[in-house]
Amino acid sequence: MSARKFVRPRHGSLAFVPRRRAKRPLGRIGAFPKDDRSQAPHLTAFACVKAGCTHIVRDLDRPGSKMHKKEIVEGVTVMDAPPMIAVGVVGYKRSPHGRLCVGTVWAQHIPESLKRMFVRRWCTSNKKPFGRYSKKFTNPAPRHTLEKYIRSLKRRSSTIRLLCITQPNKTGQKQKKAHLLEIQINGGTIPQKVDFALKLFECEIPVSAVFEESEMVDLIGVTKGKGFQGVVKRFGVTRLPRKTHRGLRKVACIGAWHPPRVSWAVARAGQLGFHNRTILHKKIYKIGKKMSEDPGNARCETDLTDKTITPMGGFPHYGWVKNDFMLIKGSVTGPRKRMLIFRKLIRPNASRVAQEKITLKFIDTSSKYGHGKFQTSEEKLKFLGPRKKQRRA
Repeated sequence: MSARKFVRPRHGSLAFVPRRRAKRPLGRIGAFPKDDRSQAPHLTAFACVKAGCTHIVRDLDRPGSKMHKKEIVEGVTVMDAPPMIAVGVVGYKRSPHGRLCVGTVWAQHIPESLKRMFVRRWCTSNKKPFGRYSKKFTNPAPRHTLEKYIRSLKRRSSTIRLLCITQPNKTGQKQKKAHLLEIQINGGTIPQKVDFALKLFECEIPVSAVFEESEMVDLIGVTKGKGFQGVVKRFGVTRLPRKTHRGLRKVACIGAWHPPRVSWAVARAGQLGFHNRTILHKKIYKIGKKMSEDPGNARCETDLTDKTITPMGGFPHYGWVKNDFMLIKGSVTGPRKRMLIFRKLIRPNASRVAQEKITLKFIDTSSKYGHGKFQTSEEKLKFLGPRKKQRRA
């Protein structure tokens, strides 16, 4: 006779406690990869927006597998990746009480999307945040104070992080306020990291400057919210028999008489979804340029004509992808239009899957609103001929 905990284990992992709502829709980075000063200074994270899903065809390059050098079809997620803007640098030092801030240096020109974060009502404010700070770059006396802060960062800091903002207006969203996040700079000495950060001030940072194709990354984001749910949907517990008094979608026994309280490990109704989660080891299949620079950014070796990554009719509930983009294997956290953070691997992966180089043969761009048959509008027009509206025009 086997043990009860193996035959019928408990439902719901206790590793994700408490299951409460995230404080903000942007994921929280709990840790960054370990610093290697032998490398050149580089960024370790980038923020993208989830646009939608499609599928690709490629040849599997995995010696020893039965599918080696055979075509396989895999689902991928399209991430809209508009460039980020560097607006500041912050330094931290180690202490017995944890990491302490040494100081922060901001750029001279701060975008309006960031200024909105520091004002409660932008429409009725004087719209002058960072007004006095900007004068430090032009006046000689405050300039001396600014250089003093930079020298302090180089001398006292043990960790340097770049302050970057996103550009939600480039994704077609109505959001006017940017997301602000800290991205750690790894590689090189502390003075080299500070100089690297200062050179990026007020510059747009593309996703290709942080990641490469066929690279493994970690995903940080907030999941899709489900609201207040019961124990059957929240933890997957078994329903009680049909004739149970006072409901059957419940937990029959929530604990012993003593101790006279409900244990934290007992399944209870509450919030489901909208939690901050980290997924390790996601693979980047492709990094493409925006369609204004490359009209055929989704064209592969099997395509006869140029086509963009946006499917016919646009992605449902999102629209057109007009910026740089990434193709991520499988599904990702959250709904469409959710801002997600991709980070360099915190646990290096040396498996064959991680080392495999990806070469795509086909990317599907048919309509996602139904059973799409055509990859481009030109292909549909050539096959079906002009429609009634086109003949009248």
